[in-house]
Amino acid sequence: PAPAAAGRAPGPPDGGWGWVVVFGAFVSIGFAYAFPKGLAIFFKEIQDFFGTSYSEIAWVSSIMLATTYGAGPISSILVNRYGSRPVVMFGGLLCGVGMISAAFCTSILQLYICVGFITGFGLALNLQPSVIIIGKYFLKRRPIANGLAMAGSPVMLCTLAPLNQFLFDNFGWRGSFLILGAILLNCCVAGALFRPIGAGTALVKTQVAEEGKDALKGKISEDGKEMSSALNVPMENKTEEEEGKDCFEKINQYLDFSLFKHRGFLIYLIGNVLMFLGFFAPIVFLAPYAKHTGIDEYSAAFLLSILAIVDMVARPTTGIIANSKWVRPRIQYFFSFAIAFNGTCHLLCPLASSYTGLIVYSSFFGLAFGMVCAMLFETLMDLVGAARFTSAVGLVTIAECCTILLGPPIGGILIDTFGDYKYMFIKCGAVMVLAGTFLFIMNYYNYRMLAKEEKERKTKEEDPKSVRTENEGRKNWNKDSTQDGPELEPLREEGEGVKKEMNGT
Repeated sequence: PAPAAAGRAPGPPDGGWGWVVVFGAFVSIGFAYAFPKGLAIFFKEIQDFFGTSYSEIAWVSSIMLATTYGAGPISSILVNRYGSRPVVMFGGLLCGVGMISAAFCTSILQLYICVGFITGFGLALNLQPSVIIIGKYFLKRRPIANGLAMAGSPVMLCTLAPLNQFLFDNFGWRGSFLILGAILLNCCVAGALFRPIGAGTALVKTQVAEEGKDALKGKISEDGKEMSSALNVPMENKTEEEEGKDCFEKINQYLDFSLFKHRGFLIYLIGNVLMFLGFFAPIVFLAPYAKHTGIDEYSAAFLLSILAIVDMVARPTTGIIANSKWVRPRIQYFFSFAIAFNGTCHLLCPLASSYTGLIVYSSFFGLAFGMVCAMLFETLMDLVGAARFTSAVGLVTIAECCTILLGPPIGGILIDTFGDYKYMFIKCGAVMVLAGTFLFIMNYYNYRMLAKEEKERKTKEEDPKSVRTENEGRKNWNKDSTQDGPELEPLREEGEGVKKEMNGT
């Protein structure tokens, strides 16, 4: 913990132990994104073993992905309550228990529960805290740190694919699940690296609260000295107020629903929900499309390897570019371009009729996919700030859950209806170009509105004729705090809490 003599909370270190945290996030995020894709190699044998259809066995991955994204708000609440380290360690334990239990399943329903729900929930507890902890350790170098951590997904995918094939050939699906459960326990080790960094912040918040109390005490007349002495017993009053809160207020304490009034957050949410309708389907259908054009299955699988290798390089490179002084101030435009570029690749894919053309498409697709993934959480943190990022991630992932599930099935329906893959790629490309264009236009509007509000605020401050009463000044200070950014939000809430306490006394 920070020494008591420290007057201010230290800012994000932007290095040091933060790079160890990035490595832990690299492992956790890699497993969270790559593990559901890597399980597909076992599906054929499991399907034959239980005598189920392909659609029934495919629900294992679908339930796992839906649980990983749908449990986002629960993960955010737990991080707000307990911190990132215990949540990730508990998530790693759940992943291991889920996969080890799946090795003893005797029905497909039991696989849904063990692999889909238990392991999926464990992966959710790995994904969110790993992204959140990076925002606490990095500020200036945050885009680079996010890019390196997000590179865990393609690296793990390249590693798990041959590993799963080796395990399958030597131990079968039951033995493989036992070994994979033990491997997933390494998420507990990654979580142990997430050393908390919030001790100094708590110290400053207490200091600000005490200063606020002293300022209010000074304004009370001499005959109100009893009121100031009552301030020394805040804990019992807080407990009574806490017990009196209804269920919604208690949830809102850990999950900030006021974000739905935040203009930038709403723009990001709508654009991302639209984008995910066409984000994952091209990866799912790339190898089948190559086989459909007459390419052998080993060459078709190699296209995914090319995509993963380019993706692996693209993510940290995008983080370095996004951290430059030319891109960082307008990173939302860069994100919009990456989404539209991704969609353009899909629109041009039907023109690639030869294997060489598909290699070129896979390379550009890997580049565009890595660019989007590297900035996916960085742009959200840029909009809402580090203080409200935990709640924002939870609310975004639960909204994205629906379109992530609907995207591949809609693409499959188009393939079944027309008997051709090109309509699926055109659908995905059109949706992503539309999402990128929407984000570009709305972010331009948002930047203009923020500049206008900042100009009005400065004009009011510089106007010598404006005489404010004490209440008006307090209201405007609250308004300015909201405009300046979410980092001041905890201080504003602390000030309001002191005021309520005084009124109650």
